[in-house]
Amino acid sequence: MRRIAAAFPFLLGAFLAAAADAPADRILTGGRIWTADDARPWAEAVAIRADRIVYVGDAAGAKALRGPKTEVVELAGRLVTPGFNDSHIHIGEGALSLEQVDLIEEQSLAAVQEKIKDFAAKNPKSAWVLGRGWLYGSFPGGLPTKEQLDAAVGDRPAYMTCYDGHSGWANSKALAVAGITKDTKDPENGIIVRDPKTGEATGALKESANALLSKVIPQPQGEARYALVLQALALLNSQGLTSVQDAGGLLGGGILGRDDSPGDIELFDRAKREGKLSVRITASAVMEQGNVEQTLAAARKAHERWNDAQLRVTAVKGFVDGVIEAHTAAMLSPYSDDPSFGLGLPNWDPEALKAAVVVVDKAGFQVYLHAIGDRGVRMALDAHEAALAQNGPKDRRGRIEHIETIQAVDIPRFQSLGVIASMQPLHANPDQNNFNVWSRNAGPDRASRAWVWHRIEASGGRLAFGSDWPVVTSDVFRGLYCATTRKTREGTPPGGWLPELKVSLADALKHYTIDGAYASFEEKEKGSISLGKRADLIVLSEDLFKVPPEAILKTKVLLTLMDGRPVYRSAGF
Repeated sequence: MRRIAAAFPFLLGAFLAAAADAPADRILTGGRIWTADDARPWAEAVAIRADRIVYVGDAAGAKALRGPKTEVVELAGRLVTPGFNDSHIHIGEGALSLEQVDLIEEQSLAAVQEKIKDFAAKNPKSAWVLGRGWLYGSFPGGLPTKEQLDAAVGDRPAYMTCYDGHSGWANSKALAVAGITKDTKDPENGIIVRDPKTGEATGALKESANALLSKVIPQPQGEARYALVLQALALLNSQGLTSVQDAGGLLGGGILGRDDSPGDIELFDRAKREGKLSVRITASAVMEQGNVEQTLAAARKAHERWNDAQLRVTAVKGFVDGVIEAHTAAMLSPYSDDPSFGLGLPNWDPEALKAAVVVVDKAGFQVYLHAIGDRGVRMALDAHEAALAQNGPKDRRGRIEHIETIQAVDIPRFQSLGVIASMQPLHANPDQNNFNVWSRNAGPDRASRAWVWHRIEASGGRLAFGSDWPVVTSDVFRGLYCATTRKTREGTPPGGWLPELKVSLADALKHYTIDGAYASFEEKEKGSISLGKRADLIVLSEDLFKVPPEAILKTKVLLTLMDGRPVYRSAGF
């Protein structure tokens, strides 16, 4: 590995020298090239030969590389950026969600029920009615009931996953199929929500209790499942995504790692073998307290098989806690709305977490830690600090995923420990869910430090942005808009929610490009439009730097290139 790294500058120089003497295969010119490269932030043209960038500069220089077979893409003033990199996604679950009812945009119980009812009517032959995306704030009290879902679907089992993936909603028939009764015990790290008077299941499930239901739901298999994978890849390409980092589920175990689903990495491997894998994927294995050695063995085996520029397994992920809306995120002080929930529901003993991270780090795998509550974030930082103390300094790039609230004293630790803050801007969408449930549960003090992007930046920490799809849409423009305005797409609240925490457009784009590449140890190969790097780039319909923020939401991807070849082109471009 060290010999290859040492030889890289020489090989790159030889490549560029050869490329300079040959015509380019494709030139993009006549627009504005935002490179994400601080050494040359802007250019007029970029030239590509095979899968590499061979020129970045003015239009005249690019013209010199034009040959008889060179394709010239006239930009007409449009903006070109590096391909987007989603640093936190669940691509297998996202593929499955494409044939489910999408509830993420519905803000009221009536709207949710109507959409489910309409979906059920259009799919009369489906044995189950499945969906995802409901918001806690759409339900009185913050959690749904089986009766509310029965009213939308009463003739067959129905199950809807919450937008965050940590809670579920079952109707009466689904509970019966799963055998969930008042006598069913709560699984470890899970809660079957019950009627306080009768003890009967209400239909709401928290954390690992969802596996009781998900394990009895039939899933598409074979060619039907593969077709969904290809559909997901096409969707991501149309949104300008050329790289993603899967944060659990691709190797099996689902988003939470607590069911026996096999994962879809074999299907993505098939797409690679068939020349159809149009998004680069970095994947992670999921560990739980008590199974760290088994997870490491599986991760090693997967890494030996998948470790190239298209599909690679390089990380292990742990879920430190749950979510604030369901009172399962780990807190340093009791929940503000109802102190009876105590300090939440951490999935790990702090010392066990430290020991696990030390072992995984020593084995050479990058560590992702899901942490949402302020105590969960501190536990995660402490675990990364333990790896540094016991294994010594190295380029480990430990990560913490989400970081929804944090104590001020912990913010500088991202910089001092070299820990990456992997955050998802649209989670901070200031809708009724965040105002009426999240903020209420967290309380005003913790809510004042909600998604502290700018403060982590200002303290010298590094951010990487993603979506968490299918938790929210994979549409990067929605994330860019929320990151730079802290507003809903309807423009509320005026001035933005905690506007001092928003980031600049340039920084937001970096967090979706070069910083995302850094977060997976690939910044020397991709993430910026720079000489010798892979030709992963996109053409946008709007110059984001010249239009008002609201125009970000209307921006479309016109062309997506991966390794210099088009993987998406909009009609008419």
